[in-house]
Amino acid sequence: MVLSIGDHPRVKLVRLPTPIQYMPKLSEELGIELYIKRDDYMELAMGGNKARKLEFLLGDALKRNCDTVITTGALCSNHVRLTAAACRLYNLHPILVLTSTGPKKVKGNLLLDVLFDAEIRIVDAARDEIPKIMEEVAREQEAKGRKPYIIPNGGASKVGVLGYLNASVEILHQLNEMCVKVDYIVHSTGSGGTQTGLCLGMKNLNSGIKVLGVSCGPSKNAIYNRVKSLAEESVEYLKLPVKLDDKDIIVYDEYTCGGYGIVTKEVVEVMRKVAKMEAILLDPLYTGKAFMGLMDLVDKGVIEKGSKVLFIHTGGLPLIFQYEEDLWRYGVKVSDLEKLV
Repeated sequence: MVLSIGDHPRVKLVRLPTPIQYMPKLSEELGIELYIKRDDYMELAMGGNKARKLEFLLGDALKRNCDTVITTGALCSNHVRLTAAACRLYNLHPILVLTSTGPKKVKGNLLLDVLFDAEIRIVDAARDEIPKIMEEVAREQEAKGRKPYIIPNGGASKVGVLGYLNASVEILHQLNEMCVKVDYIVHSTGSGGTQTGLCLGMKNLNSGIKVLGVSCGPSKNAIYNRVKSLAEESVEYLKLPVKLDDKDIIVYDEYTCGGYGIVTKEVVEVMRKVAKMEAILLDPLYTGKAFMGLMDLVDKGVIEKGSKVLFIHTGGLPLIFQYEEDLWRYGVKVSDLEKLV
């Protein structure tokens, strides 16, 4: 069944499709046929999966004649960095409500937020308090004569889900052209929008592909509940003829390294391994942990030897520089490098 999403407003932020490439060295080592979808290749502000969602979210905002976008994330958020960039392309005023998770230094994503001249508000609040705070900011902007549009954390909404519904069609078309039928799609999951779009898309298109989400921090139950709820909203909103069953939502939370924003030696070793073997950069919070999960799931036989696997590179490369001290700590020692220079 073909997905029909053409009636929903959309702006252009990136050139699609992003490439899918074979990973020969890691395929041989892991005993699987491994491919990677390069959503880090997007040209907008160093790329990443959130750009797909923002094409539809900003389209909706402009349709509603909004002039201000309010969104949220951690200090190191990929989503807010891309939101700030996308807003600048379409003359929207970006307001970023940031929680204090992450290094308290203006590096990586936070530095880019500053370069995009986003209005930044750092709050000390629990996750469940953030929606109320964004509503308060919206009322404040309305009092100034602006028309605000609120985007939830990670762009995870029934509108944002359109990004990876569209990507599902793109992926299957590319794989068909490559004469490849994959058994599994593995990706980093947190706020749930990417996983919801992929699960709904792959099921609606009768692909037979299992979508495996590897948590970047939240518990398996928390992500499952987010995806389940978001899928129900999206099915109703988009009038999709399918719904997700319990078996369709697969989440692994054993690879969070202790929680969101925490970096360990193990994930840095995975980043170095992939960089050395395939010249592909992963980040320490999302793709590094997801790839660590992929390798362990193969080792445990959850992903069977000989399987065809597609890994979604969801971006996040500025995090390498935001967490550089952790990478030094667990990777090349600064003192060793100083001897070379």
